[in-house]
Amino acid sequence: MTAPPKWYKVVAIGALIWNLFGCMAVIMDLMIKPEDAAKLSADQQTLYAARTTWSTLASLIAVLGGTIGSLGLVMRKTWSQIFLIASLIGLLVQNYGLFIVVDGARLAGAGAVILQSLVLLIAVGLIMLYRSAVRKEWIPGSTGAAV
Repeated sequence: MTAPPKWYKVVAIGALIWNLFGCMAVIMDLMIKPEDAAKLSADQQTLYAARTTWSTLASLIAVLGGTIGSLGLVMRKTWSQIFLIASLIGLLVQNYGLFIVVDGARLAGAGAVILQSLVLLIAVGLIMLYRSAVRKEWIPGSTGAAV
């Protein structure tokens, strides 16, 4: 096992914080009251009403997987990989529901597309970070082989 550089822990902790904010956002979205939804713009109300249960579940998997996976990166655990992959899959399913099934790009606007693109890049980046950490033997118990 090799000690990772200092930037690794900073990035891993940043990823954990990022994903915790994602958890808060999903929880707040799930807890929105009808009277609060009524205050949204017409397009946002349409988007909110059109969400599917499976897409909402995928959002939960994405943020919980990302949070647990990021915690695993901080702790340098091999099990973080499965959660990071689950997070990416959840995100892809969520985006399919948001942008293909519901036409969220039109309803939510360019900001939503940009934000979801950033989230996707970060999810892929975290998997790449895990794989790099395995190759460099920063994660104890790993074989050092590319995963």
